[in-house]
Amino acid sequence: MLRVDARTPVEFCDGMSRRDFLHAGALAYLGLTLPGFLQLQAAGAVSKEKDVNCIFLFLVGGPSQLDTFDMKPDAPSEIRGPYKPIRTNCPDIQISEIFPNLANHADKFSLIRTLNHKAAGVHDTGHQMMQTGRLFQNGLEQPHAGCVVGKLKGSQNGLPPHVLMPRPIGNTGGNMPHGQSAGFLGKAYDPFILNAEPDKPDFKVPDLLPPDYMGAVRVERRRKLREIVDESVAQLEANPDARLLDENFQQAYTLMSSPTAREAFDLSAEPEVLRQAYGYNKFGQSCLLARRLIERGVRFVTVNMFETVFNEITWDIHGSAPFSPIEAYSDLVGPMLDHGLSSLLEDLKQRGMLESTMIVAMGEFGRTPKINPAGGRDHWPQVWSILMAGGGIQGGRVVGKTDDIGAFPVERPVAPAEVVATVYQCLGIDLETELPGPGKRPIPVVDYGVKPISELL
Repeated sequence: MLRVDARTPVEFCDGMSRRDFLHAGALAYLGLTLPGFLQLQAAGAVSKEKDVNCIFLFLVGGPSQLDTFDMKPDAPSEIRGPYKPIRTNCPDIQISEIFPNLANHADKFSLIRTLNHKAAGVHDTGHQMMQTGRLFQNGLEQPHAGCVVGKLKGSQNGLPPHVLMPRPIGNTGGNMPHGQSAGFLGKAYDPFILNAEPDKPDFKVPDLLPPDYMGAVRVERRRKLREIVDESVAQLEANPDARLLDENFQQAYTLMSSPTAREAFDLSAEPEVLRQAYGYNKFGQSCLLARRLIERGVRFVTVNMFETVFNEITWDIHGSAPFSPIEAYSDLVGPMLDHGLSSLLEDLKQRGMLESTMIVAMGEFGRTPKINPAGGRDHWPQVWSILMAGGGIQGGRVVGKTDDIGAFPVERPVAPAEVVATVYQCLGIDLETELPGPGKRPIPVVDYGVKPISELL
């Protein structure tokens, strides 16, 4: 992941650490040059017609299908749970009462009710598959979909192609990668990480913009430091890695000193009434910032609703500490998603951006049909529901059907790789595109034979 705030005992005279300098020099998120992008277009890897961007809303913790988007009101009480279904503005779709605002936007989104996988029912494996399309094996980390988009489409308007906010997923118990890096593509294509909380009054972006205390003099010192390094490594200019460092430093410097970048991340420019509609919490304000960034040229934004499942209220409703009770769905997490996502859908629609902005709201697995002795539900990768909208996705549809207790698919099971393939399809990326892997052997974007979810397109 891209960071410029890592600690190190070595500092330069202006307080800038050696690692800060090296990390700034490694900011390669601008990645692909315009000639390179045009070459990919000519080769057919990227559609010339489609200019669709994407917002990934990752509902960390694994929302219960039975308490959100696949209600079973006729099942026994230990199955159906405490929540009731409500009607939406689409007669054939009902969702949980914890989403009263989303119910008014069902014509804008579609539900997939039969996601499933056969890997271990732990958070980390679900994170990997839902964001990359594959389970990591033999130490090989697959690239996040946003990183693939960044490599194939590059940046525009001087902004990074893929931004992750507010922070990357942390400990969720598996001690495995979460699928939020560029993997085998290399750190040059890692997402730019916000590393800040956009709901705070003093919200800043420490990894992107110079802090208030760094005036023009200190920025100029850094430029002079760069010139000194230039002189000392002049003999390495023939080395590709040295050239990459030179290019990336210039990109990082330009971005850090760019008024356009500062404006893109300036949430204070948004009307107060709109900020309130999204919700004054990390998730709601991240959704608003995601719209703002997409509007200004970022191609892909990943929003992590939570960073861990331990000792905070999340979708991970095992029922007892350090996890969450099922009541959290109506008290906190349900309203957060309801306000943030419904406002995002309406905002994009009013701005004429919904057709060019794909939204995926998803968790890593579902929850057990039967409520456990602690009053919660445990991990269940056998089936769960996700939501998709915009960017060519048809609204008002339901894909798949589960059994009477929401335990298994009975019609149209859907694999995580199909979701990722659908994202690529909507964003105009050829599914036969191959990416360079370890040893320069070709690795496909998703497994050969995987198709997009045609029922949504």
